[in-house]
Amino acid sequence: MMRTYKAILHGDHVEWLEDSPGNCRSVQVYVTVAEEAAPEQPQERGRAMAEALAELAKRGAFASITDPVAWQRDIRGERGLPDRES
Repeated sequence: MMRTYKAILHGDHVEWLEDSPGNCRSVQVYVTVAEEAAPEQPQERGRAMAEALAELAKRGAFASITDPVAWQRDIRGERGLPDRES
């Protein structure tokens, strides 16, 4: 039976991200490289997030949202609570 495990490959070292195969013996594996490697450091993840947000701002992705709070409520489908003002 073949199982899939998430990991990051560091040169010749595999770092398991979630579950691991759990055995200490040598096993044959097939490695599929994802299109984009996950950033390894929190600073790199933050930099990637900042770049993505800058690109969204450049494209004006949220320019039509005039009231962000109302937009969030609408997206989440929030409703007023009983006996409380909405």
